[in-house]
Amino acid sequence: MAPITLKRRSEAPQQAAADPGEAFAAAVHHGFSHMPKSLPAKFFYDRRGSELFERICELPEYYPTRTEIALLERHAEEIADAIGPDAALFEFGAGALRKVRILLGAMRDLVAYLPIDISGEHLQANAAALKIDHPGLHVAPIVADFTAGFDLPPLPPRARRVGFFPGSSIGNFTPEEARDFLRGAATFLSGGGLLIGVDLVKTPAILHAAYNDAAGVTAEFNRNLLYRINAELGGDADPEAFDHYAFYHPLLQRIEMHLVSRRAQSIRVAAPDGCTRRYDFAAGESIHTENSCKYTLAGFRRIVEQAGFRTRAVWCDPDRLFSLHWLAAP
Repeated sequence: MAPITLKRRSEAPQQAAADPGEAFAAAVHHGFSHMPKSLPAKFFYDRRGSELFERICELPEYYPTRTEIALLERHAEEIADAIGPDAALFEFGAGALRKVRILLGAMRDLVAYLPIDISGEHLQANAAALKIDHPGLHVAPIVADFTAGFDLPPLPPRARRVGFFPGSSIGNFTPEEARDFLRGAATFLSGGGLLIGVDLVKTPAILHAAYNDAAGVTAEFNRNLLYRINAELGGDADPEAFDHYAFYHPLLQRIEMHLVSRRAQSIRVAAPDGCTRRYDFAAGESIHTENSCKYTLAGFRRIVEQAGFRTRAVWCDPDRLFSLHWLAAP
């Protein structure tokens, strides 16, 4: 079992259950039983949620994806040189495997590619397509929540573990949680390193537009959590009775995303014990669904060094919207 573990404060202890359905049910009942109500962002990514997120990444307002891809394309050779030979590349929260394809074209003597994602069907389909395009590469997808531990397949003795964590997904953790995760990653990747994408602090107008797109795709992505509750847990939520609400908190340097109840209402959800539980919402009450923390370069460097990594290289776009960091794990 790989020792990259993180128990977020907002999650129930039983959420580490091996069965994804049980984990989702535990998170819903725990999150709806507390004030303020919340759901972990990782449960956005069922099949429909994953597809919606891919649409978000193509939106004109959503700068992170195109900016990070441009950085990877511009610096792929430098990144490959920094990573070095004999790498077993673990991608955390792999999604559509779009960005790693840029790295695969530049990396030499890659031992294996191991994408990890909680959305199993989406991951398996994308991994199968990648195998066709890279027939000589050992591709071993791992369906798991990488923050809760996962089974590690056998690797050649010479393999150096290297992590790839793009998309600024580290921002979904609080800074304290990010430090905890990175501390575990530094141990897991000892002797190798981590390439990580980090969104930077910037003018709130750019951030607001990115999370409140004119086409309403992010709102649909947010409400999909309620559709998932209905489909998987026998819920009776009315997703259209909740408004998507995302704003930038300048003191905490993060975007917060919420679903805000338009009226007083109740949601009934089937519990693992076979009973149905009712959760009441007041008008204006919210479900906190995501944090997306933004960092300064100096602030993120402090966190990674406290976690045991050493910053070896940083690449930024000319507008300093986004950054890529190569971190060595001693």
